[in-house]
Amino acid sequence: MLRYIYGDDLCQVPMLKSTMFRDRADQFKTRLGWDVKVNENGEEIDQYDALNPLYVIWQMADGTHGGSMRFLPTTGSTMVNDYFSHLTNGVRIESPFIWECTRFCLSRNAGAQVAAALMLAGGEVLRGFELQHFVGVFDARMVRIYRMIGASPTILGSDGDGRDRTSVGLWEFRDELHAKVLQSSGLTDTLSRAWFEKSFDPEQSLVLTA
Repeated sequence: MLRYIYGDDLCQVPMLKSTMFRDRADQFKTRLGWDVKVNENGEEIDQYDALNPLYVIWQMADGTHGGSMRFLPTTGSTMVNDYFSHLTNGVRIESPFIWECTRFCLSRNAGAQVAAALMLAGGEVLRGFELQHFVGVFDARMVRIYRMIGASPTILGSDGDGRDRTSVGLWEFRDELHAKVLQSSGLTDTLSRAWFEKSFDPEQSLVLTA
């Protein structure tokens, strides 16, 4: 199932929290070889995790992390503005209607539908918070994944060639794109919306299983 959890509330789900940060270390440090720091607990945590971001997390049946991504408003500190402004010709992306999405991560145990479910959740964030876009930096390997899901972004700028190519993209909520991502995820719009609403209104008593 999909969970939407602010950073300050991750302490309430310790297993989900620890497995998410360990899976991030496994993906970004071990598998991709990125220059990221891993702490003594085997977790990849950076300075943006201290800013109380909104995490979208696919929670496995056993309560562990299956996949996740992180959202922050672009009115504050963001990776795209702090480290990747060269991809936008120095133009800072700052708007109350644009959030940044980073640390798109999939567990080694994630099913085929998890990537699509996360992008579906991105649409729920756009719709639920009345945003116009979310922005993200991604590498070449993600281009095929986004295309397969039906959630390819508008490219604002790129640098590098082949597997080393890095880009900045903008996503928006459109009904036709939402329908494609729903199909890829194998979920229903009703269930996706229920998971989003349940995360922000714990008093709801909806059926939340796929």
